[in-house]
Amino acid sequence: MNVAVIALGKIGLPLAVQIASKGHQVRGADISEPIVETVNRGEVPFPGEADLDTKLAAVVRDKSLVAMTNTTQAVAEAEAVVVVVPLMTDGAGNPDFRPMDAATKDIAAGLKPGTLVSYETTLPVGTTRGRFQAMLEELTGMTAGTDFYLVHSPERVFSGRIFSDLRRYPKLVGGVDDESTRQGVEFYEAVLDFDERPDLERGNGVWAMASAESAEMAKLAETTYRDVNIALANEFARFSEQVGIDVSEVIAASNSQPFSHIHRAGVAVGGHCIPVYPRFYLAGDPGARLVETARDVNESVPARVVATVGENLGGLDGATVLILGVSYRGGVKETAYSGAFSLLRVLEEAGSKVLADDPLYSPEELRRLGFNPWGGEQVDAIIVQADHARYRELGSGDFAGVKVVFDGRGILDRRLWSDAGLKFTAIGQGLTAR
Repeated sequence: MNVAVIALGKIGLPLAVQIASKGHQVRGADISEPIVETVNRGEVPFPGEADLDTKLAAVVRDKSLVAMTNTTQAVAEAEAVVVVVPLMTDGAGNPDFRPMDAATKDIAAGLKPGTLVSYETTLPVGTTRGRFQAMLEELTGMTAGTDFYLVHSPERVFSGRIFSDLRRYPKLVGGVDDESTRQGVEFYEAVLDFDERPDLERGNGVWAMASAESAEMAKLAETTYRDVNIALANEFARFSEQVGIDVSEVIAASNSQPFSHIHRAGVAVGGHCIPVYPRFYLAGDPGARLVETARDVNESVPARVVATVGENLGGLDGATVLILGVSYRGGVKETAYSGAFSLLRVLEEAGSKVLADDPLYSPEELRRLGFNPWGGEQVDAIIVQADHARYRELGSGDFAGVKVVFDGRGILDRRLWSDAGLKFTAIGQGLTAR
């Protein structure tokens, strides 16, 4: 089968490799010429994805994956088209469809009768049918479900473990009509493998959903649940800091019975998914008060952490504060919606000199992101923003003169920060917490 994968980012490239590894001919299209050139050399354009280097090299070597910048050409040679173009939000939190609209126009220019088009990008409910079906039909003069087939099949993978997640989780497929759904299910059964999951009532594999809207909603529901759950954990953390108890101990105790599944509190919720997809849900359901409140709670945590650091330090004006970790999470070289940016803004507004460290980024890369890199100089306060493994072994002896530490991820060993006069606080742990 000839397949086109549109956008070779952290989701699209591993998916293209997976499809090619199943014996299909894949043309991967991306608007970035450097990415296309890197992929065609068999090299990974971004770090951190398990097994991608060896798998990519193999499918490029046998020419089952070829990258190009011409989306229309890739589509014209394909029997199935998988779209993984990122959808982000604008400054007001609304979906910014411009990149996806541009890609859809290029797809329409090459679309042939009988082709399946699958949008894997997470979308507001109704977008596949109401926006992209309408665009494709208008631009091609063809009819979905008769001349071509259209489904939504949301990606459900976690960066860093995509190949294992593709096997672990059911693949959801919902079409704009029954025939589109059938074609979509048949396609994904041909390109994916699945682990045995006896815990699932339906069993693991490709799950046909009732409609494209059901598939869209399923992805928004699972990610919005996480955002709301984290917001609850962050509310518990705020209160725990006030009364001097350890929220992580409380959450572990609560989750020891089967009806509680409280997530971890943290200084920020970052990445392409959790901070963004609840906004997609709100775009269709603006009256969802719980979802809106959860977003507000999670977005407010960096400012609360900075306020706590300022109280413990006796003021932030003129203080030097070090942010440990600019990645949105440990071990991943990605800054999408990282809490480091919010911390930087709030600290600078308070008059602080802000430095940053991240083992995944060079000093020049940090500067390009807007941070002044830490070079070992003395700092007054430290905020742990990303849970990189190397930070777990740090202690007060690694930082000359530090007076205040706020562990925003709960990963530091408090015993290593026991110098007299040093004030140590962690997320959900007040100064008096053990």
